[in-house]
Amino acid sequence: MTTLIACGLQREAKLLTRPGMVPVIGGGDAAALEQRLEAAVAQRRVRAIVSAGIAGALDPSLGAGALVVDARGWGRVEVVRAALPDARFGAIVGQDSIAASGAQKAALHTATGALAVDMESHVAARVAARHALPFMAIRAISDTASETLPPAALVGMNPDGSMALGSVLRSLARHPAQLPALIRTGRSAEAAFGVLGRVAAAIASLD
Repeated sequence: MTTLIACGLQREAKLLTRPGMVPVIGGGDAAALEQRLEAAVAQRRVRAIVSAGIAGALDPSLGAGALVVDARGWGRVEVVRAALPDARFGAIVGQDSIAASGAQKAALHTATGALAVDMESHVAARVAARHALPFMAIRAISDTASETLPPAALVGMNPDGSMALGSVLRSLARHPAQLPALIRTGRSAEAAFGVLGRVAAAIASLD
């Protein structure tokens, strides 16, 4: 049996791969992610779908590297709490576009009450519900609620989930003043990537 891991980036997929865990990369394209998840469900014996990777904070109290878990579709939440005792539990909202600014994140927090936002969880939840599979989202915070992402960070992903270095460099050439913000964003992202190994171990322990 396989647990599908819905994520956006190749780097996330590499960090979240374990025996019995198969990453499905969206690359920022909700329709493509849904098609790939559906294909994986058709091709494998799937026990559950988990959305995992990095996310933006909506709750102002969450710092870079904090873990947020939305286990409302999982069932035995106490088992998840034992595996990730330092995580915050609450809603994670997914949307098709990046919540780039502090104002956008504040509005989304007010509208939904969610702790964090990503670009995969809503798609993964929809596929899991369609097939009556357990679903959970586990996300590491890469940008805080007040942080506005610089333009280069918004063009940094290719459709296959790899890093779009050329697009980042072109954005920097057009707007060099964003470099300090981009460095800050990169450091925050590294804090988030740094905890994904623990996320993978926790998911593997839930089998």
